[in-house]
Amino acid sequence: MNTLIIISVLPIVLLYLGLYKAQKALLPVTVIGLLVALGCAIAQWSNNAQPIYHGMMLFDNFSIVFAGITIVTTILIIFLSKGYFEKISSHIAEYYAIILFSLAGIIVMVSFYNLTMMFIGIEIMSVSLYILAGIKKSDFASNEAALKYFLMGAFSTGFLLFGITLIYGTCGSFNLETIRNWVVEHPHNIDPMFYTGILLIIVGLCFKIGAAPFHFWTPDVYEGSPTLITAFMSTVVKTAGFAAFLRLFTACFAPLSDFWVPVLLIITVVTLFIGNITALYQHSFKRMLAFSSISHAGYLLFAIVALGASSANSVFVYATAYSIASIIAFGALILVQQESGSDNFESFNGLSKKNPFLALVLTIAMLSLAGIPLTAGFIGKFFMFTGALSQYHVWMVVLAVVNAVISIFYYFRVIIAMYFRDEDRAELTIPVYYKLVLGFSALVTILIGIYPAFISGLI
Repeated sequence: MNTLIIISVLPIVLLYLGLYKAQKALLPVTVIGLLVALGCAIAQWSNNAQPIYHGMMLFDNFSIVFAGITIVTTILIIFLSKGYFEKISSHIAEYYAIILFSLAGIIVMVSFYNLTMMFIGIEIMSVSLYILAGIKKSDFASNEAALKYFLMGAFSTGFLLFGITLIYGTCGSFNLETIRNWVVEHPHNIDPMFYTGILLIIVGLCFKIGAAPFHFWTPDVYEGSPTLITAFMSTVVKTAGFAAFLRLFTACFAPLSDFWVPVLLIITVVTLFIGNITALYQHSFKRMLAFSSISHAGYLLFAIVALGASSANSVFVYATAYSIASIIAFGALILVQQESGSDNFESFNGLSKKNPFLALVLTIAMLSLAGIPLTAGFIGKFFMFTGALSQYHVWMVVLAVVNAVISIFYYFRVIIAMYFRDEDRAELTIPVYYKLVLGFSALVTILIGIYPAFISGLI
């Protein structure tokens, strides 16, 4: 658990650097610290992990893989922050520190072995995000996003905590292994209170991942938050939410799948249609990405609905593909917003003529998010659909394919704007950090699309 310790101590170091006005050291220290944490995680690979801290945490290969992708994604987002936070405030250290505190909660979320630790991890992450959403204190939209996120987050926490309480009241333990053993020992004598607890946990977790019909906070919070924070929420936070969701249901509730799968099936279908159809009508690129993130939550739910040995691998591949494509999209949006002051689709008109590199990487990201072959997004959807077909949910796959076709329309809007609509615009200045992150992300997107074995066999 050296990874968690490093990520917990690192923000305190950054706050001291900020106190002594060492602003230039913040970015390199953050990146180096995260790389060390990543190295410590990888060093524990295939180490016959056992529960630690009296059965509270389990840092196995599942945890290492999801901790790794969240740390790598955070590093890429941190690189994009070069020069971004300085325009909001002179107190830069606080931004880095709060992001890392949130990441510490995320590491707990992906490696819990006790419902108490899952709740603590979610709350550490959530409290940090409430602050980050409203970090632009003079911006009304940012204040509104923070308030909505806090109210909805607190509301969903109540459902989650009540569900955990009912599970504890039935089994007498928060430990995942003990809960599973209780379920196995009482296959035909499950207390109704236990079923109620499962439903409440589903509601609480669906709030956290932005699945419909518990999604209504997502568009406003994503739109009002600073763009870089939105990128963090839609990638790292969503990945962690699904990792926690999957770990809990795989470890405890798999024997009761006949009860909760129909509920998740309905949520999945509603999430797909609401996310994709609503995204079609958006004029704001950022708000479109918010609604598309809801639809991607629907695709990720496939792995839990079709729970099996390959579910963890499917979630990992899809989350990786979605995260790197979203980083490109949000990075490009930041640059375009700085030039035009707008996030409408019209802001991208004629971008290919003045900035062919930016247009190219953004096109790759849009193709990946749409699930076009030879991109990582296609591989992610392929894994999800294959898992669903193996469980005989053929009609679900048909609905998902229909939604994938719908998504092509709104993802291609920005491609059409960049390549087929002329506008006299100045050439954007792309910082070196942005070129590195966007180029690396585009390269990985293509690499996974052509050679999926690059990451598909890790879990």
